[in-house]
Amino acid sequence: MLNQKRLDKVFSFLHEQKVDQMLVCDKVAIFYLTNKWFHPGERFLGLLLKKNETPILYLNELFRIDEDLGVKVVSITDTTNISEVLKRDVDPTKCLGVDKELRAKFLLPFLHEHIATDFINSSFAVDEARALKDEYEIELMIQSSKINDLAMSQFKALIHPGVTEEEVASKCLGIYKSLSAEAYSFEPIVAFGINSADPHHEPDSTVLKEGDTVLFDVGCKYKNYCSDMTRTFFYKKELTNEEKKVYNLVKDANEKSEEICKPGVVFADIDKAARDIITKGGYGKDFTHRLGHFIGIEDHDFGDVSMANLSKTKTGNIFSIEPGIYNKDVLGVRIEDLVLITEDNHIVLNTYPKDIEVIE
Repeated sequence: MLNQKRLDKVFSFLHEQKVDQMLVCDKVAIFYLTNKWFHPGERFLGLLLKKNETPILYLNELFRIDEDLGVKVVSITDTTNISEVLKRDVDPTKCLGVDKELRAKFLLPFLHEHIATDFINSSFAVDEARALKDEYEIELMIQSSKINDLAMSQFKALIHPGVTEEEVASKCLGIYKSLSAEAYSFEPIVAFGINSADPHHEPDSTVLKEGDTVLFDVGCKYKNYCSDMTRTFFYKKELTNEEKKVYNLVKDANEKSEEICKPGVVFADIDKAARDIITKGGYGKDFTHRLGHFIGIEDHDFGDVSMANLSKTKTGNIFSIEPGIYNKDVLGVRIEDLVLITEDNHIVLNTYPKDIEVIE
């Protein structure tokens, strides 16, 4: 059913762009507004938003709707001239906002047919609305992270002599489902030994050996909302002083940058807080990515925590804090939590411990 409060948020951001009508084609955004998934593949799917009017959903007749979504449904087929259909509803005397998922094969005819005076990328309106999580979304995100915390303990128990990264990764989904999650939010990263120094390592046939680093970067979906967490363990390993230093630099960077999170903080400053710690510790060149990303219905929602993001945190934002050091000569470590910005502070959604932990 159409979520009027979310729609109102979108229109408030469209107002900033001075846009009165928008064509939403992103299936995730359409789910966000209607609580209904459609998977159109290469076919056209669009939700036309017009100020003070009932939204219009253009839906291929292949897809059934058995419920009232609170929108007007216009059926189309594989041979429908989409431009001609939209001409009936789009105000040709005004600009039309479109989103980043509108394919060129549809957009170019719209331009040629002049269905609007101009076109503007209005993805910003939906992205900014989605970044301000409502109470229901926050509840789901908290539960998704609780499941991730519980799952991490079970993932750690999969570590035993002779096991491979692929074997461990293959069992993660079953564990998630046993804890009431429905799917991965992304394919799990399981990295042994030197593979932990590759930030986006894909699990392979690497066999666990004594003294290995064991990195899990994992997340699940609970009622369509994602979690994401990274923990780094050690298998039957006596850490050197330098290895302890690297681990504790990452842990300190994680915790200190989380501590400054509250409404009104510049995202670049959060990134800097973590990056400065790692740089002063002598490993700045080995922290090779932004500090974090937004998360919600997608594991990577629009928005990030980086030196390039000069916008400020707002109540309802949820994002990752995941500093890392990736040095193949010493150690690969990443520690990641999700952080929720509250009205006057923050909540860290993950509770799994972050102290050095050796698996025996």
